[in-house]
Order: sequence, then structure tokens, then C-alpha cells
Amino acid sequence: MAKASFEVGDLVAVIGDNSPDEEHGQRAGYNGVWALRHRTGDRSLFVPGISGLNLEHIISGEGEEDRDVFFEPRRAPMGFRRLGETGAELHQPPTPTFFLESWTRIELREPHYLDMTFRCRATQHVFPYGYIGLFWASYINGPLDKSMYFPGGWTDRPGTDLWSQLCTPAHNRDSTVRGRNDDFRMTFMEGSPNALYKNFSPLVWDRPCFYGHFEDHVFLVMIDGEDTVRLTHSPSGGGVNRDRSTTNPAWDFQYIIPDYEINMEYELRVRTVFRERCPREEIEAELDAWMPGRESGDTNTKEGEP
Repeated sequence: MAKASFEVGDLVAVIGDNSPDEEHGQRAGYNGVWALRHRTGDRSLFVPGISGLNLEHIISGEGEEDRDVFFEPRRAPMGFRRLGETGAELHQPPTPTFFLESWTRIELREPHYLDMTFRCRATQHVFPYGYIGLFWASYINGPLDKSMYFPGGWTDRPGTDLWSQLCTPAHNRDSTVRGRNDDFRMTFMEGSPNALYKNFSPLVWDRPCFYGHFEDHVFLVMIDGEDTVRLTHSPSGGGVNRDRSTTNPAWDFQYIIPDYEINMEYELRVRTVFRERCPREEIEAELDAWMPGRESGDTNTKEGEP
């Protein structure tokens, strides 16, 4: 079994591994949440046939010119295990290139929460620049507003309690937002291809989270990890939406592990909220309830290669 359907509270979801599925119209490679619908909505938040919370890239700084390496989490074997009536776990044994083993547990909670816990461990020294990068993509199903909104602002104006809007003009343009105190530099092989995670916005986040609008609903993503977390946007990462005469934006995030150690387990927790539209004060209340005290500077970042 490569997938399962769940209905908990206001949410209806399909969780699956990276196998193709003709019945669901699912293309190969798109692990994670294949579909997510609110009971008051009539279509999935995520683009049909692909997914959200899709583990897309393992980043080492080399090998990006090879598509099988660039998209290794999509291509390498992955197992699926249902965990009762509310969730599932995806297990990817050590991958062919990076020898990274990972577990992704996704669970629905009433009334409108979807919690993800990701664990991984490197089993061999194959990351040439001493860091591991991980990248998740969520392909949003033709929203009118393609923007991501997050707490943060300009690099030279801390403590202003702003909310900022990120809607990049093109793929690979100003696409990644770092934390205010994130000075870690990922090293890449000279001449390697361009990518979303190599292009930085002039904005910085003060709390590692974002939300976006989808019809009459809001999708909020809150991320809690000890190492560097980065937010990433593409206006067209999910391709063209012919039915709605627009593009499908990608609302993405990254988890960077500087100075990794072999066989040490690293963990990232993510809570998503998919609910009917609400005032921003209610979004802030969700943040305060799930990640209290999480302010800029709480990430444990290290300076990397120049």
C-alpha cells in the first residue's frame, strides 16, 4: 500500500509515498500529502497529481546537474505505513547517492491541524562541504493570491514586529528568506546549476513560519528546528493551471544541518493549519500556542565556508 485517506475534524487528506497511483492520478515522485481539502472547500489545496510537504531535494553542494541526484528523495525507494486512523509514516532507507535515511510521520489532529515530524541520519561521509540541506515543496492549486506572508522585514530594522509579503516575480528570483541571524553559507561546486535555494530575498524572518490564502481558507506553516530554517517561494513551481488560467505557486521551506555527524539523528517538527480565513490576530494566536517564545535568534546557526 502506497497511500491512505484520512478524515479528521475539518480536514480530508491523502498521504502517500513516491509511487505513482493511477486511481488517484498521482505522478511518481511526489511523496507527502497528495491531497488536502477543508470540509467547507470543494477542491484540494495542493495541485492534483503532485503534492504538498513533498521532500524534494537533499542538498550537498554537488551533483545538481544530474536530475536523479537533484531529485533523489523522489526517485529513491520509499516505504509507506499507516498509523491508525489519523496518520502515516514514510520511511526512506539510505539513498543511493547521499546514503541518507529518513522517516516522515504525518498526523492529522482536530480541528484543522496536520503535524509532520521528520527524522534523518547520514550513514556515510558523502557531503563534501560538511552540511546537509533538505528541501520541501508544497504546490498550491492555482490560488488568486500567490504570496507567502511571514513575521519579519528588513535586515537592518530588527524589533519592528512587522509582517512581510513574499511574492517573487519569477522562478529563482529573490526566492529564499533566511532568519535574521542566519549567517551560514552553503558552498556549491563552481558552475553548478541555479536553484531556488541559491537565491536570497533582501527580507529576513523573525519567526520561522508563513501563511498564504487559498480561496476562503488560510494555510499556515510553522517550523521548529534547532538548525537553520529557510522559507522559499516560486510563483510557478507547480506549473501552469490551465483550468484557472494562472500558475501554481510553490510555498517551500528548507532545513540546513551545518557540521553534520554520521549516524546522529536530526529532527524537524512542522505544524500546518488549514482553516477558514481569519484575522491575523488568530494566526498570531496559533503561533504563540504552538511555538511559544520562539523569536528571532533562537536558531542554532554556525558560520560555514566563505
